[in-house]
Amino acid sequence: MTVGPIDVVIIGFPGNRFSGRIAPAILDLVGSGTIRVVDLLFVSKDGDGVVTTVDATDLEGGDAPGYHAIEVLKPGALGVEDAEEVSDDLSPESSALLVAFENTWAAAFVDACRAADAVVIDQIRIPADVGQAVLGDTGSATLTS
Repeated sequence: MTVGPIDVVIIGFPGNRFSGRIAPAILDLVGSGTIRVVDLLFVSKDGDGVVTTVDATDLEGGDAPGYHAIEVLKPGALGVEDAEEVSDDLSPESSALLVAFENTWAAAFVDACRAADAVVIDQIRIPADVGQAVLGDTGSATLTS
């Protein structure tokens, strides 16, 4: 089975205003076959700088509404090192959700590259706000910024 590229997205929640509003969008992407969730990790920092993590296997409805319904392929793939790296950048009273997902939509592209004896040299992710600026014809950004 060909595996598509895997991305890790870090979503910040200033003020620890975390809710389950992102879970339905993730479930839709999984349901359509666009992605498969490899792992989820929640990291929060309180006002005293104490960091708490909750991994996918510890999710309950009250802690992370909606996220318990997401099937995770490799719980623990995101670990202590990832939490430490993210927590270094978190302000007090904020949190982050790390989502590692396979881009299953790209598996056929990977197969085509292999069949053509080609290799992907690099992959660049353009943030959505930059893409919107470029595609929205605002002229305020270029794809290399």
